[in-house]
Amino acid sequence: MKIKVEIQEKIYEVTIQDIHARPVIAEVDGVPYQVWPEEQAATLPAQGATQSAPAAVPAAAPAPAPRAAVASGANTLNAPLPGTIVAINVREGESVEEGQELLTLEAMKMKNEIRADRAGVIARIHVNEGDLVKHGEALISWQG
Repeated sequence: MKIKVEIQEKIYEVTIQDIHARPVIAEVDGVPYQVWPEEQAATLPAQGATQSAPAAVPAAAPAPAPRAAVASGANTLNAPLPGTIVAINVREGESVEEGQELLTLEAMKMKNEIRADRAGVIARIHVNEGDLVKHGEALISWQG
């Protein structure tokens, strides 16, 4: 389904793939995004229709069910988007610098380098290569 959306006086062409999938994959001017819409029913245009529509604000992604009980907080690096862990470049107990690549997460056939947001020591790695992770799921915990 293609729609045109106006946000702050700028018009974007949005292509929605399967509206019933979660997350919904929406391409905005050719760039893919994952959208977690609210579960309330919405009135949708007919398949293939093009129309102008007001911009909708997607709901926040639901809290993921963690692999193990891991408290989210200042000492945890969480997945910025759902995907598959394809590489882990650090070990528990290793000292890392801010900006250092920690792991690679593949989402929508794109590899995303997940980098340290601070210098520190890796206390625990909560995932393994090949794991599917949800948005917000704990990936790495820092010491201290």
